[in-house]
Amino acid sequence: MIAVVPALPPVTDAERQQLLSAPRSVDAHRALMATIPAMRMVQTGGTAIAPALPRALSVVAWNVERGLFPEDSAAHIAHLAPDVVLLSEVDHGMARTRQRHTTEVMASRLGMTYAYGVEFHELDLGGPTERHFCQDEFNALGWHGNAVLSRAPFDKVTLIRLDDHGHWFSAGADPDQPRLGGRMAIAAVVPTAAGPVCVVSTHLESNSGADHRAGQMIGLLDGIDRFAPDMPVLIGGDLNTGNHIPPDFDWRQESLFDAARTRGYAWDFTADGMTTRPSLITPHPERKMKLDWFAGRGLTPGNNAVIPSEDADGRPLSDHDAVWTRATL
Repeated sequence: MIAVVPALPPVTDAERQQLLSAPRSVDAHRALMATIPAMRMVQTGGTAIAPALPRALSVVAWNVERGLFPEDSAAHIAHLAPDVVLLSEVDHGMARTRQRHTTEVMASRLGMTYAYGVEFHELDLGGPTERHFCQDEFNALGWHGNAVLSRAPFDKVTLIRLDDHGHWFSAGADPDQPRLGGRMAIAAVVPTAAGPVCVVSTHLESNSGADHRAGQMIGLLDGIDRFAPDMPVLIGGDLNTGNHIPPDFDWRQESLFDAARTRGYAWDFTADGMTTRPSLITPHPERKMKLDWFAGRGLTPGNNAVIPSEDADGRPLSDHDAVWTRATL
């Protein structure tokens, strides 16, 4: 059961010691997930400025890579007049982002309400390039997750977990980023002039193969059907397509696309073009990947674009470009 709350309860000192001392196993991870209340919660806040969204929706999906620059990131997409923003990799109470609730900052700047859920509880400060940004030697909360922002109030929200086996709990996955948690999605039903629509922000696994991501996509679609049956749906986010096959990073080998098509979803909402770039945290100029997508059901695709994530001074705000679409009910 997912609880909707105004604030996520922090991990206590006793819980943290248990997390640090537990064996790095699947069974231990699943047991620990059950002990941390925030893993079964969605935090909502902000202020909606419209009673309902228009029939033709302007939607941005963006992996903001922790949210180093939330004010500038909000300003960067404001010209798109988004009705909905789907964020992934947003920090809440992390030293590398000045202990800020980066989703809340962006929502405030854009005049939107938000629903935020925890993907991972970070047990350390992050990798070497992230520690450069840390002003503290501790995380106030250690949350890292996904969010949905909307100009209209939510009818309902939920969190859909896509795995619980602790892929990143083992130090072997990435010694610099030990974490409790797993990939997930935030789904929200919002009112529009043509009736309710379900919008979903998700983030699929990077450190796996195509079959694993296809399984996550199927689990996501099953969760959406339980949450918002027979409703128009727009999914957006970083699907990490092709992330397992360097140096070509060929997203066309992913089976998740057909898995969604068989369930009535179309991918025509996504603009052509790669969506990654070197950033202050991820300085890898050789990586050119198409990771960020929209999939829709019961909606008509319109214009779309990849929005470069460099600001006016050429500073990358993220290692992902944002993707934008116009979807009409």
